[in-house]
Amino acid sequence: MEQAARIFARSNGLAKVLDNEQIACRAWAGVVGKRLAKYSRASKLVRERLVVEVDDDMWKQSLYGLRYHLLRKIAAAVGEGIVRDLEFRVMPARFAPQRVTGNTLFDEADAIEDTGLRRIYRQARLRETA
Repeated sequence: MEQAARIFARSNGLAKVLDNEQIACRAWAGVVGKRLAKYSRASKLVRERLVVEVDDDMWKQSLYGLRYHLLRKIAAAVGEGIVRDLEFRVMPARFAPQRVTGNTLFDEADAIEDTGLRRIYRQARLRETA
């Protein structure tokens, strides 16, 4: 059975929905597998060169040694002629947005000295905002 990425790459009607860059970048994780996809991600396709971001220089060197093997696997996944070369770039790790923890903002209830009144004030404020 033919892979869906290859069908998308050859289809003229789908060129309006998915271009070669999107096809190549989305096929990267499937080509390298889950383990390597944690440390590398395809970012863009420049002409026929797929730019892959890696977490550090060791991954860059390791994947550079595997580039011909990876190029064959990419060609099998998306078709010939879309990706002819790979470029590996070291990029800093991207972190997901993080929530603010603790009491980092000023709370006017902290100015109330009596602990009982402070608790009552906070509960009333929560009821009003809920």
